Amino acid sequence: MNHWSDRFALIVITLWVGALWAIGYLAAPTLFHALSDRQLSGTLAGKMFTLVAYVGMGSAFYLLIQRLVRHGTGSLKQGYFWLVVAMLLLTLAGHFGIQPIIAELKALAMPADVMHSVFADRFKTWHGVVSIAYLIESLLGVMLVLKAR
Repeated sequence: MNHWSDRFALIVITLWVGALWAIGYLAAPTLFHALSDRQLSGTLAGKMFTLVAYVGMGSAFYLLIQRLVRHGTGSLKQGYFWLVVAMLLLTLAGHFGIQPIIAELKALAMPADVMHSVFADRFKTWHGVVSIAYLIESLLGVMLVLKAR
């Protein structure tokens, strides 16, 4: 743990998992509670989730490369490595797979709020799927924090 890359990995994990929890469970719900315009709340939350996704992608790539460089192919036998892979896959699926579907549904509903359109049921379904994926990623993040030491 004395190597600088190991210490930086702890900072990266803190940034990634902290961002997941702070945005997903503090900032986004606060937006929907504090603002009366749900479309604006959704737009702002979406922008924050996009930033969290990019933080996650960058963090995962660093953590995976750092682990491979420090431990070689032995990394492939470590739970830590596969937790990062699983979190990365959830991030990629959410950002590049599900979010575009949600954005398309919002665009199709324009100028109305998607929740007051014929697309409301599909939107709720996909929003539920991405919410569950985000929850799983957040819980895996806790496991990653615990494994990092």
